[in-house]
Amino acid sequence: MTKATEDTTAFRYDFHAVEARWQRRWAEDKTFRTANPGDADFDPSKPKFYVLDMFPYPSGVGLHVGHPLGYIATDIVARYKRTRGFNVLHPMGFDAFGLPAEQFAVEHGVHPAITTQQNVDNMVAQLKRIGLSYDWDRELATTDADYYRWTQWVFLQLFNSYVDPADGKAKPIDQLVAQLEAGEVDGVDWSSLDEAGRDAYLANRRLAYLAEVPVNWCPALGTVLANEEVTNEGRSERGNHPVFKRPLRQWMLRITAMADRLAGDLDAVSWPEATKLMQRNWIGRSEGAQVDFPLAPGFTGGHPNTDPPDPPVKPGANGDPITVFTTRPDTLFGATYMVLAPEHPLVDRVTTPQQKDPVNRYKAAAAAKTDVDRMADAKTKTGVFTGAFAINPVNNAEVPIWIADYVMMGYGTGAIMAVPAHDTRDHEFARTFDLPITQVIDSPDVVDIRDAAYTGPGTNIRSANDEVSLDGLPTPEAKKTITDWLEAKGLGKAQVQYKLRDWLFSRQRYWGEPFPVLHELDAAGQPTGRVIALDESELPVEHPQLDDFAPHATDDPEAPPQPPLGRAGDEWQIVERDGKKYRRELNTMPQWAGSCWYYLRFIDPRNEERFVGAEAERYWMLSEKASGGTHAGGIDLYVGGVEHAVLHLLYARFWHKVLFDLGHVSTPEPFGRLFNQGYIQAYCYRDDRGIAVNATEVVNADGKPAAEVQGQPGQRFFHHDVPVKEEYGKMGKSLKNAVSPDEVCAEFGCDTLRLYEMYLGPLDQSKPWATRDIIGVHRFLQRVWRNFVDDQTDKFLVTDDAPGDELLRLLHKTIARVTDDMDRMSFNTAIAALIEMNNALVKADALPRAIAEPFVLMLAPLAPHIAEELWARLGHDGSLAYEPWPACDERYLVEDSVEIVVQVLGKVRGKVAVPADADQKAVEAAALADEKIASLIAGKTVRKVIVVPGKLVNIVAN
Repeated sequence: MTKATEDTTAFRYDFHAVEARWQRRWAEDKTFRTANPGDADFDPSKPKFYVLDMFPYPSGVGLHVGHPLGYIATDIVARYKRTRGFNVLHPMGFDAFGLPAEQFAVEHGVHPAITTQQNVDNMVAQLKRIGLSYDWDRELATTDADYYRWTQWVFLQLFNSYVDPADGKAKPIDQLVAQLEAGEVDGVDWSSLDEAGRDAYLANRRLAYLAEVPVNWCPALGTVLANEEVTNEGRSERGNHPVFKRPLRQWMLRITAMADRLAGDLDAVSWPEATKLMQRNWIGRSEGAQVDFPLAPGFTGGHPNTDPPDPPVKPGANGDPITVFTTRPDTLFGATYMVLAPEHPLVDRVTTPQQKDPVNRYKAAAAAKTDVDRMADAKTKTGVFTGAFAINPVNNAEVPIWIADYVMMGYGTGAIMAVPAHDTRDHEFARTFDLPITQVIDSPDVVDIRDAAYTGPGTNIRSANDEVSLDGLPTPEAKKTITDWLEAKGLGKAQVQYKLRDWLFSRQRYWGEPFPVLHELDAAGQPTGRVIALDESELPVEHPQLDDFAPHATDDPEAPPQPPLGRAGDEWQIVERDGKKYRRELNTMPQWAGSCWYYLRFIDPRNEERFVGAEAERYWMLSEKASGGTHAGGIDLYVGGVEHAVLHLLYARFWHKVLFDLGHVSTPEPFGRLFNQGYIQAYCYRDDRGIAVNATEVVNADGKPAAEVQGQPGQRFFHHDVPVKEEYGKMGKSLKNAVSPDEVCAEFGCDTLRLYEMYLGPLDQSKPWATRDIIGVHRFLQRVWRNFVDDQTDKFLVTDDAPGDELLRLLHKTIARVTDDMDRMSFNTAIAALIEMNNALVKADALPRAIAEPFVLMLAPLAPHIAEELWARLGHDGSLAYEPWPACDERYLVEDSVEIVVQVLGKVRGKVAVPADADQKAVEAAALADEKIASLIAGKTVRKVIVVPGKLVNIVAN
């Protein structure tokens, strides 16, 4: 670590004492406690500002200096907004459930409740050490029973709700039941259904439901994993264990029911366009048609190498056609084969006996691949013919049915009509297996359809039957014409499709929220399939105390899941209701559950009656527009990493919309403004195996620590005498290049850490960490101190003398710059402006109070500890946290004179100062009269003088 200073003067800036004193003072005085409506000290006359950090996970290894980047930024905003007269809500808590916390506990042989609390305590200490102005009275963790009680309550809202297709809004399932009982739902005879039939009907509409779905199963971890928790190599991100696709009965959330609103409502929030695009692409809204392809009777038709099955398979495979979704229904006449995903439920039904073995082998191979591998366009296309044929509904042609891993159940219907002439992947597949390629769109360019697919729009050819003709129609008109014909014939319909899939919500873990539901058991103790919800009064469902909470690990991918909660005794598992026995759900919720709504609980974290008080929620979530009305989103500023764009941010929006529809919250969106901060990057070092080594143990050839010479050309680096290669990447434990904020604070102080991280560059960009460069901003703080305090005598240097015009002009220019920078969250330029002003104060004969106090107030959000100390020395008793921001007097922004560049024949030859209001003739005269310029043009004839007002003069002379 670079040494902070060699200064040994008696009264130097002692950051250790100053920072400890003010952090203790803030805690004792509860300086940053935020009052709610109804509290005695609440001031309703102030506007509100809710600034929020993305929920951190309390890791066992604690923070590195990359983590606080966003936290420091939001703290600066919070401190600045307080000085601007806002009631500021700035809370902090911890996303403490989940796989990492459980694995950490398993590895250390300690209960996760204990290790999680230890990790939380460590992180709280680190965050307080950085001087972050959170209202710590609002601290919470998802693992607190009085928090996850309400997470379970939200799940009950989902379980007891459905989305009304008439308006796309969530409504209580009881309303649907009332409509069914009144006979108001077309096609449903509610009175004829028994209890099981009614439960099944409602389950198909509930927003939380059970379904058997293909999942990422990791037998070594004993749990299901999200796609994002699986590497491209098909292994678990945590532990690098093999992951397999297999069907399991799991809890699902019907997020797809709100796909249209989730995509459309992004227009109503102030988010980075790149993040909005990521969500829109993830939701994947596509307009097209759903088309039914019936199976060919008996699969006959004289196709080569294909014998009819024995017995013949009936048309439609037990009555079911193969349904596809296509965005190009205009190309239907060019569909020459079909492809099913290997896991499609119709595969086993349609496969002929002759093709059973190759189909089963291919299915097994596909199951071992990751979704990323299967979707890679560059891979060689593989597939197997099922032996079956379907009927193209527009021309009655028999088309072969294949399975191939480039089609997946997670997209569309898991089946496609293949049009190789007009789809690149289909073309590659057709060329590989010598399948027909029929062109039905006339391309504007000459294209040999055997060589490449034409995928653009055009006019249709070869696209007619006895009832409908698309020939000669442009693509948009052809799409509508064929879709209308399909609907009239009962063969298809217009359809909006989404890439978004329903949210897999089960985990086979101990350390997660238990589900508030019960499974009915028969007399033999076996599940009947009926599920009932607990009453809200029965919440929370707490974890049973288990000595063995580790997941059941196995090498067998087909072994049945054994959730740890299954080891709880009957006193926890079995519940009796009205003479019937029920078993609690043994799966737990995923880590995402608690982080979906924490921002609401922060508003009213100790409320025992509601998940959030109605009055407090309305105050903190409703933000008024300047033009009138309120914004769609409640949080005024939400700061976090872009990596959460399609998971946390999407999930939280879904939960919030359900709560909004049900009348529990006031805004349709949770996060009005989103800001994605960049990353801290740092040098890392790898040995010849490519394994990262501890960067703090690396030295150069001269034995100097790598941190002192990193990035310099010609350096050779060694780790315990073994050569290593220097690279660059995101700071973190995986690259073993993390720098602890505790070390930086101990060596330089947390104000230095705060300034350094903000001074590195624009907040939304990634930036390099170089420990040796920290000394620069540390010296700035020392110079600030010496401008106020004589470090030899401890004499306070601020006077009550009136400042001169030059200092006043400097002050108000700085106020204008810093205010604009703070409003734009351009903290690096705000620091630069303060550095410039401080350098000018070093040269001043005295430091007037009228200059000193505004300077300290501007410095305070960025470096609050030294600012508080100087404010106290200026004679103020209380904290400066709520002191008004300095006002800019625009009179001092007007320049008395301006500096004009003077060119001779287009080359810069000098500068002249002229009055700011000088006209062109005066500027020209000043330039010609300048001694240096006059000598350059002596003896020459001035042909022309060009004056650009306020900028330059160009003299043409020869």
